[in-house]
Amino acid sequence: MKSLSETWFAEGYIDFELKKYTLLAYLQEVNRYFNENKLYPQLSDIIFHYNNIVAFRENKKFLQEHFPKKLNGIQLQKLQLLYEQMIDDSELMQELEDIINFSEGKIKSAINNGTEIYEFVEEKINIAPIGIIPLDTQEGYFFLSEGKNKTAYVYHYRLSFFERHDEKFRSIKTLFIDKWQRSLSNTYEQIKSELIRKRNELPNPAVYSIESGLSFPIDETLLPIAKRSLVRYISAPAA
Repeated sequence: MKSLSETWFAEGYIDFELKKYTLLAYLQEVNRYFNENKLYPQLSDIIFHYNNIVAFRENKKFLQEHFPKKLNGIQLQKLQLLYEQMIDDSELMQELEDIINFSEGKIKSAINNGTEIYEFVEEKINIAPIGIIPLDTQEGYFFLSEGKNKTAYVYHYRLSFFERHDEKFRSIKTLFIDKWQRSLSNTYEQIKSELIRKRNELPNPAVYSIESGLSFPIDETLLPIAKRSLVRYISAPAA
């Protein structure tokens, strides 16, 4: 999918009608993916653009403060110069303000559409431990299954902490291992035992099943939401 540049709203010819149709064409493609229940990377992309235009209006130095990893120094300098050139042109700034106001509402509507799908999928996910869970749950495996499909997609996961703006966050890295077919004779517990036998670097891993009652696209929707759900599940204090 073709994305918008970080400064699409202020690049080239600053014209409300031109920018409006540029945005609407982009959002039409985003919503086409949403209609197929494909959320990523579209959802994170439009959230970035929403934060981008709002912050540009509020603070010309927003990029350095809010998106230090998204944009490089050349892009930061470019946007700041662009802002400084425009600020003395009241007519141009008004056109830009109209573009931003229009875009803010349209992008927010698309975000709401994506969020509704995200929450619906999240509600259909059930996480359960497989066997005895060790004290160290920072690394292990999870089995991902969807709908009536008996295929279990097996992933290795590793949790880690990172800090940003004096806050601590947990991140998760995953690696696809293999897929197994579940059956009465090949349960999650048996898959776990076979996995440990083949990958003895984790002799006593934490293993979880993550199941969805409905079918969703694995890579674009179910896996990203399953990863976030697993982080919350593991991080939640014991009852």
